[in-house]
Amino acid sequence: MEKIGLVLEGGGMRGVYSAGVLDYLLEQDLHFPYVIGVSAGACNASSYISKQIGRNKKVTIDYIRDPRYLSYRNWFKEKSMFGMDFIFDQIPRELEYFDFSSYEQSDQQFIVGATDCYTGKPVYFAKDQADALLPVIRASSSLPFFSPIVQHDGYTLLDGGVADPIPVHKAIEDGNTKNVLILTQPADYRKNPFKWKWLAKKIYPEYQGLVEALVNRHLVYNETLDYIAQLEKDKQVFVIRPESSLQVKRMEKNEVKLRSIYERGYQDTSKVFEDLMAWI
Repeated sequence: MEKIGLVLEGGGMRGVYSAGVLDYLLEQDLHFPYVIGVSAGACNASSYISKQIGRNKKVTIDYIRDPRYLSYRNWFKEKSMFGMDFIFDQIPRELEYFDFSSYEQSDQQFIVGATDCYTGKPVYFAKDQADALLPVIRASSSLPFFSPIVQHDGYTLLDGGVADPIPVHKAIEDGNTKNVLILTQPADYRKNPFKWKWLAKKIYPEYQGLVEALVNRHLVYNETLDYIAQLEKDKQVFVIRPESSLQVKRMEKNEVKLRSIYERGYQDTSKVFEDLMAWI
């Protein structure tokens, strides 16, 4: 299975859908040689690389009511709605252990995308030692306005979904002639223009590149969707996505909704798995 990539978009709590998709793929022992993700997609992909079935479901759903995970308390303590230290340090090291050894031993390529706040351009981090994984995924998952900026490897970083929300171009540039895409929006979705440029300029006066990336995000996203549609026609990509809107907020805390979305991802993948294998 050479030159086939797996591409994951983010989407906040919509990422639970992707968690269901990946668990089904793991149960079928399907491991793509190249994996790239941003934001929640990168978080989910890390447990796919470490081959930990069910971990993403536990981390997201089982802890969603824990105020250390998502709450206004975190905002007052850390200037972040999500408890970033809790999510990217305490959970993987103490509560829902991340298998760093399996991650390091995997021969899969893993690329995580983040956004350079100064340039507004995407920055990609390739799989390296496990001690670099958590800071990189934290940077990729740090939402503008809701999370602190992350300094890593000489870069000033935020959410990878801003600059490159569906990194299929990068996957192709890296030599993958076919790609499987896990998306969290239905086929008819199109992103609306960003309406808060004035607020972005006020909060991020030093980062004009980030402000422009936020303003242009809907153009990048929608152009990428058009490109994906053409790739689908040419049978160069296989897309797994919900048939209709998942109807959850980016910071959804309803456990019933989240479990339902996880199951949708799992069941949707089971329905198309034979077609996927035939396409591969």
